[in-house]
Amino acid sequence: MLTETLKALFAKDLDRLRKEIESYKDEKVMWSVQKNIPNSAGNLCLHLIGNLNHYIGAGIGKTSYIRQRDLEFSLKDIPKRELIQRIEKTKTVVETALDKLSESDLEAEYPEVVFEKKSTVQYLLVQLSTHLTYHLGQINYHRRLLD
Repeated sequence: MLTETLKALFAKDLDRLRKEIESYKDEKVMWSVQKNIPNSAGNLCLHLIGNLNHYIGAGIGKTSYIRQRDLEFSLKDIPKRELIQRIEKTKTVVETALDKLSESDLEAEYPEVVFEKKSTVQYLLVQLSTHLTYHLGQINYHRRLLD
């Protein structure tokens, strides 16, 4: 079933996100930007956490999470240990929400318009997985380039 595959992918990539954040030797570097690198690794991490908690946590799992997207890119200098705690909490939220899905839930229309058009739950989940991977690559590059 697609749900088990997605659970495994989200868990793997959230573990990789945690390892990337843990790998920064200098926490200040995690929040730095350069002229051609507009987003810090810390802000990309916050963005991924917000994205998954909004679309999967609140949208599918019916948590009370309220996204503040602007803060995902404006907050700075959150300690590494706090980011790691947030990643672990997000991993639990994603797994719990996906555990509730049936095959018919996957084929249903997602209740919110995302990217200017309606989509199925399964389409959105695959999109969220690729979005996580995309930004994970950016964080890895940021760390290797600047740390």
